[in-house]
Amino acid sequence: MRLLKASVGAVDKKRLIDDVRQALYASKICSYAQGMNLIRAKSQEKGWNLNLGELARIWKGGCIIRARFLDRIKQAYERNGSLPNLIVDPEFAREMVQRQGAWRRVVGLAIGAGISTPGMCASLSYFDTYRRSRLPANLVQAQRDLFGAHTYERIDRPGSFHTEWTKLARQCKAGLAERHLKLPDAQSS
Repeated sequence: MRLLKASVGAVDKKRLIDDVRQALYASKICSYAQGMNLIRAKSQEKGWNLNLGELARIWKGGCIIRARFLDRIKQAYERNGSLPNLIVDPEFAREMVQRQGAWRRVVGLAIGAGISTPGMCASLSYFDTYRRSRLPANLVQAQRDLFGAHTYERIDRPGSFHTEWTKLARQCKAGLAERHLKLPDAQSS
């Protein structure tokens, strides 16, 4: 197996170290946000009525997770007991926005160098997906319709729809070919 040898050019090491710290912190916020949302979903499903802020406090007193970061999570849920996600808490949201440039630089450099950073990449994708009004699920619906005629929903009208994607692609290709082959009309002089 041949390994990818990628060059990323000259890198400012001090800036990279700071960027990695910021990217790791933003990734950590997303990881906790996802975990808390999973716990909330199961709590709602089972009727447990868990207090997520109290959970953070209890974990801090445990033997494995003693991060001071849990104090901040507890405070976020104390400010808003029905907080839908940690990344929309005003303090965490501000930090995410401040760190996203560094986060994107680190992920971009890692990808360019062929270095696997699955947790950091997945957290950045989670962040990007959460802050969008339209999600990549639209593409998944189209793919499922192409491969299995499973239909899809549209945002401009109600109902389920199916498209003959292959037929449409052939028509588009034929239309492009016709446009490129058409010569402009000769002008009479």
